[in-house]
Formats: sequence, structure tokens, C-alpha cells
Amino acid sequence: MTANSPEDGPDTAHRRPHGVDDLTVEAVGKLSEALETVERARGHLYSFHQLTGSADFDLGSAADLFDKAGHTGIAQRLRTELVGRNVLPGRWTFQIVEEYDEDYYARVRAAEQAARDELLQGRRHVYESEMKEARRTRGAEGHEARP
Repeated sequence: MTANSPEDGPDTAHRRPHGVDDLTVEAVGKLSEALETVERARGHLYSFHQLTGSADFDLGSAADLFDKAGHTGIAQRLRTELVGRNVLPGRWTFQIVEEYDEDYYARVRAAEQAARDELLQGRRHVYESEMKEARRTRGAEGHEARP
């Protein structure tokens, strides 16, 4: 394999389709980066969902302990004001997660997929693949183009 052979570079799935300009590759790369950030935000939203659920159970446990300690007024206030309470009007966190997934998240994913399909033959990470090619040292261990 020579340094400039096709086998030395990215596989076809990560190569720029013929005729696609630099700015287009960069734009699709930026859109993919936005999707990655939305994916991270979604993960934080699921963390929020799980942490809030855990806190709700802890509030219930605290109420039980206040009852056992004879502080029934505090226990009752926790149960009526906080345990099982909506975190937003009419919504528990699972409803927030579902709305996010079905609207914003789904739209960003669809927009990114549509742009890749229309402009890059559906290929993923073309921008990153080209960055790898520019930054790796050909022939050096750990700098191979492919697995």
C-alpha cells in the first residue's frame, strides 16, 4: 500500500462524494456537531429525569422518617407539597423527556439525516474523516487510517 493509495485513506463510507465542495462538507459537519450537542443535552435531560425521580423517593423516605420521629406536621407537608409533585405545570419528568424526544430531538435528527442524504450520499463524519487524514502521521503506529 502506498502513502497516497485509496487503501491508505478513509473507507468509502467516510470519503467526500465526488463534486462536493469544502464549505458543504464543513456545513454538514457543523450540523452533525449540533446533533451531537443535542444528544448530550438529551442525556442530561434523562439524568434530570432519573435524579428527580430519586429525589422524589428520598422525599418520601424523609417523610416516613419524620413520621417515625414524631414530626407528623413536617411529614405531612412533605407528602402534600412535594412527594409526587409536578416539576412543571401538569408534567412529571417523563412527560418532559417524551415531549423533547418527539419534537425537538426528532426534528434535529431528521434535519441532520436529510442534509447528509441530500449532500453527502448519507455519509457520516466526512468532515471528521478529512480532519483525521490531515492530522495523522502516515506510517506511524497508532495513526492508521482504518482498523
